Amino acid sequence: MTRAVVIGWPIGHSRSPLIHNYWLRHYGIAGHYDRQPVPPDGLGSFLRGLAESGLAGCNITIPHKEKALAHLDVVDGLARRLGAVNTVWVRDGKTHGTSSDGQGFLASLAAAAPGFSIQNARVLVLGAGGAARAIVAALVDAGAASITVSNRTRARAEALLSLGPGIVGASDGAGLAHDLAACDLLINTTALGMTGQPALALDLVPLKPSAVVADIVYTPLVTPLLRQAQSRGHVIVPGLGMLLHQAATGFELWFGRKPEVTAELYNLVARDIDPDHRP
Repeated sequence: MTRAVVIGWPIGHSRSPLIHNYWLRHYGIAGHYDRQPVPPDGLGSFLRGLAESGLAGCNITIPHKEKALAHLDVVDGLARRLGAVNTVWVRDGKTHGTSSDGQGFLASLAAAAPGFSIQNARVLVLGAGGAARAIVAALVDAGAASITVSNRTRARAEALLSLGPGIVGASDGAGLAHDLAACDLLINTTALGMTGQPALALDLVPLKPSAVVADIVYTPLVTPLLRQAQSRGHVIVPGLGMLLHQAATGFELWFGRKPEVTAELYNLVARDIDPDHRP
């Protein structure tokens, strides 16, 4: 039986086992996926022992994504560029790492807004953390015309400029109304709007009607930002899609089958987040 885990500290909140074990049942694969708490001081020993552990690999979540690079045998170019890893697999006794967050976002965007093209689009990204970094790199590679990273601390936004020189710009939010009016795609990568966090206080009036609004927060399923956008008639991209699509990379590497993100899976995880969810 092939086994994989998700590691983090804490890890009890992770929905990854629900996703991967659904796919294992759906495809009739003999395997299992579980959570494994790994404290920060145990990360190195866990990853260095992964090849001998019998596990096919692991997903990595907060707070280990950046520090994991130093403990892997092989890290691909994308993970090096981002400085973060979220997917690890074992091949020929060596541990390999990559990041699937950016591609997960693009796949989610394509599913929720099929008429939208990144090619030549102008994008406004709120926040400059690890998720923003992965998404910005993916947007650059997909051909976005311009990406403005807006963050209260401008220096953090400027740290993302190297991902796309001449394409990625930084802002401290001073010209936010102008940035909103100019963008074709708005993405919230901050924790604002998450259950237990303050809502993202943002006036969407400057947005053009055709602009798409995305939020990577998935608890709640539809954030206050997305509700506001929806009420104005914008196409919205909820965060749960990114979680599901980023998981597909690891599943294929560990279990040998490229899985589909279906409405059935979406609704299964959505009901776990919100029992009142209705398709």
